[in-house]
Amino acid sequence: MSNTVTHAQDAAVTKEQGTSSVQSRGWGKQDTTWVISLFGTAVGAGILFLPINAGMGGFWPLVCMALLVGPMTYLAHRGLARFVLSSKQPNADITEVVEEHFGVGAGKLITLLYFFAIYPIVLIYGVGITNTVESFIVNQLQMTAPPRWILSIVLIMGMMSVMLAGEKLMLKVTQFLVYPLIAVLAGISLYLIPDWTGAALAQVPSGKDFATTLWLTIPVLVFSFNHSPAISSFALAQRRDHGDQAVAKSDAILKRTAMLLLGFVMFFVFSCVMSLTPAQLAEAKAQNIAVLSYLANQHESPLISYFGPLVAFVAIVSSFFGHYLGAREGLKGLIVQQIRSANKEPNHKLIEMIIIGFFILTLWVVAVVNPSILGMIESLGGPIIATILFIMPMYAIKRVPAMAKYQGQISNVFVTTMGLVAISAILYQLFG
Repeated sequence: MSNTVTHAQDAAVTKEQGTSSVQSRGWGKQDTTWVISLFGTAVGAGILFLPINAGMGGFWPLVCMALLVGPMTYLAHRGLARFVLSSKQPNADITEVVEEHFGVGAGKLITLLYFFAIYPIVLIYGVGITNTVESFIVNQLQMTAPPRWILSIVLIMGMMSVMLAGEKLMLKVTQFLVYPLIAVLAGISLYLIPDWTGAALAQVPSGKDFATTLWLTIPVLVFSFNHSPAISSFALAQRRDHGDQAVAKSDAILKRTAMLLLGFVMFFVFSCVMSLTPAQLAEAKAQNIAVLSYLANQHESPLISYFGPLVAFVAIVSSFFGHYLGAREGLKGLIVQQIRSANKEPNHKLIEMIIIGFFILTLWVVAVVNPSILGMIESLGGPIIATILFIMPMYAIKRVPAMAKYQGQISNVFVTTMGLVAISAILYQLFG
């Protein structure tokens, strides 16, 4: 009798594993939700400045960038996800995988750099959301904004409460936010088509100017399409849900994310650049205003002037979620590593409480102070993010036995080259 039960249980488990494997190969609602969440992480408020930054050199370098940025985005994030999934430990996040593959010392260093590359961006979003809502209340609603210290804590607690409620709610809220963002981006891109001119097409740079423009704009595109802070949590979720199929499933999701980003973001950039002359783009850059604000002033369009803050708000909130995941992971990794160095066992619940308190307090203080230095800190984090996203997984393919199966692919050379190009351009702009 017990043998029959055991066989029945084995058959049930085998059937369940088979079903799970089929589900892994097929495309499900959860997969679409992850695509939308990663899209939301990538599309921060920076998208409103992207057409100005990327379009300054004219139309033709932009075409070349559009051809490069899709493969760059997909292959780099695929490498990072595969790196996280290469661990022997089923629940190891990026900080633990680095320690496993490169040793305790390197693990601590990379975790520290990873945290300090992402944390300032989380702070920037705390400031950005407060400024966006305050500006909307004053300028569009013609009302008096609440005191900054009250407005900022209400907005920060609102965003944090979604994160504290767990992954499922975060994904649902992101989905709820990002669909309108995609619709508005597509709507504005189409709305601008009647204003397209040949001015951008007429500007043909010299070979040297073309190469320089391309070189210096690649980092702008890398960070406008960057969703690396959410990759570790994303990869762990794929391993939890799909087991041995996690790599194939994460590859498929990341490919669709890159395609969605390329389609909607680059269409928006091209549409803005085609509807403005190079002189107007230079003027918008000199005024240091987002492209939608500049377009609203040009068109005297209430539609665009209302949609500008809406896009900024949705982009900031959805991108905050993904960056918070990365920053929380980095900080937890640092604390756990220090506790284990002292030969003690970490209390994970207490650590989580300390991290939540730390983020709420620092986000609130920085949002109230509203410093202008944060942009510079974000720039300094640029080379670190590019190194972790492009170089580290490619180095691991060469050095780590668990990733040796990915050796010998031409895509590895492409990712390494583009990573070095991006890092060199960032360093040139910082110190050149």
